[in-house]
Amino acid sequence: MKLYNYWRSSASWRVRIALNLKGVAYEYVPVNLIANGGEQHGEAHRARNPMRQVPALELDDGRVLTQSVAIVEWLDETFATPALLPRDPYLRARARALVEVVNSGIQPLQNLEPQRYVREELKGDATAWTKHFIGRGMQALEALATETAGAFLVGDEVSFADVCLVPQMFAARRFGVDPATLPTLARIEAACAALPAFEAARPERQPDAVP
Repeated sequence: MKLYNYWRSSASWRVRIALNLKGVAYEYVPVNLIANGGEQHGEAHRARNPMRQVPALELDDGRVLTQSVAIVEWLDETFATPALLPRDPYLRARARALVEVVNSGIQPLQNLEPQRYVREELKGDATAWTKHFIGRGMQALEALATETAGAFLVGDEVSFADVCLVPQMFAARRFGVDPATLPTLARIEAACAALPAFEAARPERQPDAVP
């Protein structure tokens, strides 16, 4: 498999964690979202993903999957252990709900293109705008997490929700959201950080990382 991704992309980071948890070997293919106007806009990557985003996972037979949630769900269905969604239907739905708070409620608002639009087209403060929406979403995630948290976000086993949490906590700090206001999330982030699969997926450990 080949994972087309970018070191600091939170969506790419999710997929790296999931691949590591599943013990699936893959080739890391960097797509620089910054240099030369962004390699994601080039013809080669547009052919892989018309949305011009990362990640994209190219399977061994040449087929390509895009969108991190779809990719992680495919990994969970294809490689059974460890399971990333609880067996209990209610907890399974709760885990998916936490995933979607991050995936659709927070992360898209911090991406490069929305920030560029706020800054260049609306002539606004993109950093303040991003911090506001990340802070708002993370407070909601904190409240929801307290209802299901054990050692991790949903009970005592790592789930897809934790896979999404760790990259989002990184982004929250990057945009000035104080983790002290998110005690449950910060505690669980620390528990995840102690696991090798999470540590190996960190941005600064990737081959295209920039100091």
